Amino acid sequence: MGRFKRKLSFYILTRFVFWLVVFTASLGICFVFAIKFGRDHIWQPSFLYGMLHFMYTHTGEFFIICWTVGFILIFIGFWVKTLGYLEKVIRAAEALFRSENELIVLPDVLKEVENQMNQIKFNIKESERAAKDAEQRKNDLIVYLAHDLKTPLTSVIGHLNLLKDEKDISESTREKYISVSLEKAWRLEELIDEFFEITRHNLHELSLDKAKINLTLMLEQIVHESRPMLSEKGLACELSVEQDVMLECDANKLTRVFDNLMKNAASYSFKGTVVRISGERRDGNAVIRFRNEGSTVPPEKLDRLFEQFYRAEAARATGTGGAGLGLAIARDIVHLHGGTITASSENDVIEFTVTLPGAI
Repeated sequence: MGRFKRKLSFYILTRFVFWLVVFTASLGICFVFAIKFGRDHIWQPSFLYGMLHFMYTHTGEFFIICWTVGFILIFIGFWVKTLGYLEKVIRAAEALFRSENELIVLPDVLKEVENQMNQIKFNIKESERAAKDAEQRKNDLIVYLAHDLKTPLTSVIGHLNLLKDEKDISESTREKYISVSLEKAWRLEELIDEFFEITRHNLHELSLDKAKINLTLMLEQIVHESRPMLSEKGLACELSVEQDVMLECDANKLTRVFDNLMKNAASYSFKGTVVRISGERRDGNAVIRFRNEGSTVPPEKLDRLFEQFYRAEAARATGTGGAGLGLAIARDIVHLHGGTITASSENDVIEFTVTLPGAI
């Protein structure tokens, strides 16, 4: 903007000087012509003769007076024009936050300001749209969670009432009711944890506490700890990673990334399939892939997987998956490490690729 201010000031100054030079030259030519014309003619006493005679005898004073008047008029004209530019910019600034979608149009000399204002207006509209979408997704999430909270709670209350009212039920039936109630209570705990996860993510900025860790051992531990969860869903896991891949990172937050990817794979895998995890060094980076067999995600929805509160339609229909925050958190943590995370899907295979710099 500083460069544009200098450019605009130079433009106005050069135009002012140009018209001042043109006026001075024109005034000088008029004076020379008037004096020459007066010399070449014999005049009778008259007003015109008196004026020309005064100009001839007071040429310097008369020229200065005329030049001063012209200078003032030119200065006022450029002053008014400059104020007009300022007024147009002010009106354009007011139009930035209006709801209409018309582009801002300014004079050619303000074309750079026009482009910047239109870009700002576009960014504002995009931010408003993104905020509206995020609010809608959050509202959808609240409806979903409220429904999902009520479902297991109703089941728990129903089975506990059965245990209370039916005094002579068999031990196996009692055990079944208790098992179902406990399972639904665990589901309630998961949903409540999701509420806390949303609050923590929105209220706290992420920061890193880096240290050098063995990424190979971290992945092996994550796979070992995830086997019970995978077994419940009828899934298996295979790990293929280079030995002793060292990486400087925040171990706790990176573990959270891989846990979220594992939970996502478990939620969207076909029953009886295998989740495959691989890791390798490549050009100084650590490249980790999570690959599972599940319904193909359309290309237009792949990028949205990393949006907060976004959940695939299959997850809404089946009740699988979390609040739609895990992948968004994973993306933020990976980006904070200076890495990238991408998703691809075809032929009923979903793959997430995490690339982290600084692997040795």
